[in-house]
Amino acid sequence: MSAMLELEFMRNALLAALLVGLAAPLVGIFLVQRRLSLVGDGIGHVALAGVAVGVATQQSPVWAAMVAAVAAGVAIELVRARGRASGDVALAIMFYGGIAAGVVIINRAEGAQTGSLTGYLFGAITTTTRSDLAVFAVLSAVIVGVTLVLRLRFFAVAGDEEYARASGLPVLGLNILLAVLTAVTVVVAMRVVGLLLISALMVVPNAAAQQVAGSFRAAGAWAVGLGITASVGGVVTSYHADTAAGGTIVLLAIGLFVLTTLAGAARRQLAARRHRHAERHLHEHGPGCGHEAVLHGDHVDYLHDGHRHAAHEGHYDEHAGDHGQERGRDHGRPGGPGIEEHEVVR
Repeated sequence: MSAMLELEFMRNALLAALLVGLAAPLVGIFLVQRRLSLVGDGIGHVALAGVAVGVATQQSPVWAAMVAAVAAGVAIELVRARGRASGDVALAIMFYGGIAAGVVIINRAEGAQTGSLTGYLFGAITTTTRSDLAVFAVLSAVIVGVTLVLRLRFFAVAGDEEYARASGLPVLGLNILLAVLTAVTVVVAMRVVGLLLISALMVVPNAAAQQVAGSFRAAGAWAVGLGITASVGGVVTSYHADTAAGGTIVLLAIGLFVLTTLAGAARRQLAARRHRHAERHLHEHGPGCGHEAVLHGDHVDYLHDGHRHAAHEGHYDEHAGDHGQERGRDHGRPGGPGIEEHEVVR
């Protein structure tokens, strides 16, 4: 490890991986929530056309890719908002159009090095320079800052656009801003994992986080942790195994997804077993059992020692909250106290 850190290009690579592992899952969590997991791929393909323009004109491929990616992200949101085409159709057009434009431009450019596109397609993290790191750091700071400040609004729009619009949120503006953040993330990550693999760092850590997290906030924290682990761990592994860094990062992320899926399944099975054994009690509630029955929505609770018990699949759930008799009677009819938080006693 110390030998690796003595090399400047590896230090740069590790810092770049850290930035991408932090930023990509923060944006990706909202894409996963909106079921637009492949939008990063679509924008990445269009960014390839921007890279080709930069290479062909001997200008900065990074900034050319930025312009193309941002334009693509805004375009897809406008198409979705106007209902002229579904999201998957717009993504398909981006996929094919971006790749086709990149190939045509680079092929027509005299003196352009076709091989120079390889690093952008599959990643070339070991070629990251100090100036690249400075740009990545600024862009990553913007991504993280905007995402954290607007995370509740992004979450509301991702969960239910119609409700968010009725609540007065600028849905189209927030969607366009998220598309711009996605485009910036694509450009930041293209040197690390490549344009063809960038979507994996947005999606896979979030998919893994959902297996073990119990809330949206916890899922975001898990996703960032898993993203950093996959990015930095993938760079370290690629150094020792002499493998491509981009592919190694993605494979490690998929491995983490498999582990969290197994862990989540084991935890749910254990919780179900504990639930079955802990909830049974000797008394069987029913008509004439001696305990008052209270209508609660579409079922009946029984008042027992200050608690409300409801029959559920061979055991009893305890409904938390005010267990008073009068409050119990209010449930299930208009004008009652509203939604009550229910919890299962484990």
